[in-house]
Amino acid sequence: MRFPLSLTLRLAGYILRNKRRPKPEWQRRAPAATDAGNPFQIWRQGPASGNGRRPHPMIQKRFPLVLMLEPLHACNLTCTGCGRIREYESTITQKLTVDECLAAVDECGAPIVSICGGEPLLYPEIGELVRRILERGRHIYLCTNGMFIRKRLHEFRPDSRFFFNVHLDGLEKTHDRCVERDGVFREAIEGMRAAKAAGFKVSTNTTVYRETDMAEIEALFEYLEPLQLDGHMISPAYGYSSVNNREIFMTRDDIQEKFRHVDRLARRFRLNASPVYLEFLQGKRELPCTAWGNPTYNVRGWKGPCYLITDAHYRTFEELMTRTPWEQYGHGNDPRCEHCMVHCGYEPSAALGINARPGDIWRLLRWALR
Repeated sequence: MRFPLSLTLRLAGYILRNKRRPKPEWQRRAPAATDAGNPFQIWRQGPASGNGRRPHPMIQKRFPLVLMLEPLHACNLTCTGCGRIREYESTITQKLTVDECLAAVDECGAPIVSICGGEPLLYPEIGELVRRILERGRHIYLCTNGMFIRKRLHEFRPDSRFFFNVHLDGLEKTHDRCVERDGVFREAIEGMRAAKAAGFKVSTNTTVYRETDMAEIEALFEYLEPLQLDGHMISPAYGYSSVNNREIFMTRDDIQEKFRHVDRLARRFRLNASPVYLEFLQGKRELPCTAWGNPTYNVRGWKGPCYLITDAHYRTFEELMTRTPWEQYGHGNDPRCEHCMVHCGYEPSAALGINARPGDIWRLLRWALR
C-alpha cells in the first residue's frame, strides 16, 4: 500500500464525517480582522462577489486535513527557494513549547500533522513532541533536511504512523547548490539509510523550480531505489515574496510544461502525489485552492491565509477559519495566487473530490492500494 492502512482508513472516515457534518463554528463569517491584527497586509481586496466567479464548492464546509506545525523557524541552512528564515527573521530565535504544539493539534483536530519549520530536528523536545502527538492517534510527517537524523534517531521509536520526510531537490551537485552548502546531500542519504535500517518509514519531498531538469529527478528516484523508501512527494515551487531570486519560480504555463511527462514518473516510482493532483499540474483539469485544508501554526499563531502567504496571524483556529476572507484568495482573485499550484493548496481539493470526474474514486483507490 502507498500509505499505512490506518492512515488511509482514518483519513477516509474523517473526510466522510466532516463533509456530512462540518463543525458549524468553523463556517461562520466573522467580522474582518482589523489592520492592527493584520500587520503584514501585503494585499487587501474588496469582496469577490460580482466578478462572475462561482463560489468555492467547500466555502461553507471548511475543515482541515493536515496541520502544518512549525515549532520553530531556526534552521542550519539557507536554502535558495525557502522564505521561512527570511519572513520570520524577527522571531527566528523563538520556539513553541510542547504544550503549545499539542494544544494546536487538539484545537485543529486534523488527522495528519506535518512537523516542519525551520529545521524541526533542531527543536530540543522533538522526540517528546512526536511521541505525544502519536499518543493522540495522529499520523506524522517530520519534514527535515536530514542532516541531524543520525544524531537524534535514538529519540524516536519506529511507528507505522510516523515518517521522516527528507527534502531532496536533485542529485548531489544540484541539491547542495540549492541548500547553499556542500555535503548536505550525502549526510541526508546517510540519515535516511540509518533510519530505514532502524525500521522507520522514510519518504522524500522534492520542490521543482524553473531550472529543474525532470530527467535528473527521475535519476534521483532511481538513485534512491536501493534504500526502499516509502514514497516521494513532488511539487512546484511557490514564489515567496521574501526570496530575492525570483527567476527560479515558474508561471502556470511553465509548471504545466515541466510536469507534462510526470505520468512516467508516477508509473515507475511511488509518488505520494495523487493522480488527480498530477493531472492538475499537467493542465488536464482545474482544481480550486483549499488553503484551509492545510492550516499552519507557529510562534506567531495561526497563519492566514495559508502556509505560503502571510496576511495575518490569529490567536485561535476558529478565528483563522472565520476571519480569513477565503473568497478573496485563489487563482483569479489574488495576484499572489495566480501561479501557485503547490500541493498544500490543491491536494486537499483532490482528496475532497472537488470537481470530481466519473471514475475518480476508483482511480484514487487503486492509487492508494498500489
